Amino acid sequence: MQDDADTQRAYAFAQGLEAGSDDAIVRHKLSDQVFERLWHMIETGELSPGDMLPSERALMDRFKVGRPAVREALQSMANKGVISINHGERSRVNQVTAGMAMHQIDDIAKLLLLRDPSALEHLKQLRKMLELGTIRLASERCTAQDAADLRSIVADQRGKLAQDAAFIKADIAFHVRIAAISGNPLIQTVIQAMLGWLFDHYKPMLHWSGREQTTMREHDHLVDLLEAHDADGAEAMMLAHLNRSDPLYDATLVKGERTRADPRDRAAATQPAKKRPIQ
Repeated sequence: MQDDADTQRAYAFAQGLEAGSDDAIVRHKLSDQVFERLWHMIETGELSPGDMLPSERALMDRFKVGRPAVREALQSMANKGVISINHGERSRVNQVTAGMAMHQIDDIAKLLLLRDPSALEHLKQLRKMLELGTIRLASERCTAQDAADLRSIVADQRGKLAQDAAFIKADIAFHVRIAAISGNPLIQTVIQAMLGWLFDHYKPMLHWSGREQTTMREHDHLVDLLEAHDADGAEAMMLAHLNRSDPLYDATLVKGERTRADPRDRAAATQPAKKRPIQ
């Protein structure tokens, strides 16, 4: 009986280790431990942006490890964008930015959109939440220079009506410039990344054949509203703009709609929208 009890206790102990018990002894790779030490040096300010890291030999001596462990740790840090490795020079600590953080999830986000159909709808929902809140901030803070910059982007976009990729790139620039007016660099970075994921994945969401003039008119109107500091009007216009760009309303999916660009549409789109009176 005692042997059976000992066996049961031993089995339970082994299960606890496999389940990730706090008592489990985990052997870490040497390179992982070097990575953690270097990360701690950056966290605590021992190494600041722009600083050169110690040489490989100095790190080997400090951490009592071999060159492979040091090099693997440095490469892992470079992959995260935390340091830059230049051949023949010591590694240097980079300035951490919001763009760097978004870059780390860029490929995963694109893969998620590709593999999970529901992710696109979720991302579109997130876009509305962010852009509606952002345009309210932008309408409060929009300066004459901001409005001029936006009109310049719209004019540039009009010149790219026959160039799908360039037209979409200009559209993204327009929305990112609005985000910049908010004064919040995190908002700007997230919106820029999000639009890249959306338009890279499903371009028809923006570029309806023969419907570019609608996008141009809406952009003109948005600038008018921002310049007038009309937060409510700008938010309503942005919501209508985003709803129209939903792929469920793509012209190729609606019976009776044209699927080829009408020359009259392109002619209308090249004409600047008339200035609307501020009410």
